[in-house]
Amino acid sequence: MISSLYSRDILRLATAIPHLGRLAVPHASAERRAPVCGSVVVVDVALDEDGCVAALGQEVRACALGQASAAVMGGHAIGRSPAELADARDALRDFLAGTRDDPGGWPGLAVFADARAVSARHGAILLPFEAAAEAAANCPARPQAPRD
Repeated sequence: MISSLYSRDILRLATAIPHLGRLAVPHASAERRAPVCGSVVVVDVALDEDGCVAALGQEVRACALGQASAAVMGGHAIGRSPAELADARDALRDFLAGTRDDPGGWPGLAVFADARAVSARHGAILLPFEAAAEAAANCPARPQAPRD
């Protein structure tokens, strides 16, 4: 079972994490830890005037599954709203827990299907999505430009 968790796709993703490194001036940041394995992910976000992710930074100290999840999250986070990040987090959590049959609309989450049977790995997989959703939700309200 464990060998199917670390598939070629998972290992490929783990080596290709986009947006590595912290943002110099984030609007908000969040750190999440998986107590079972000790993985840690920090996500910085900056939102644009429409409230969508304009910049993302990640610091990832995680197992291959956590790294792969950071790659999937980071590969599609730019342009997403805080609500979309929260929806992706919730869909992934429910998919891993078996209370949902599909992983939702976020591209690439199906790669974690084999991890559904290994609950000890769920925390590491969820870290990047939890941190991104939390950081985006904690961004200060963006002031609206005056309209003529």
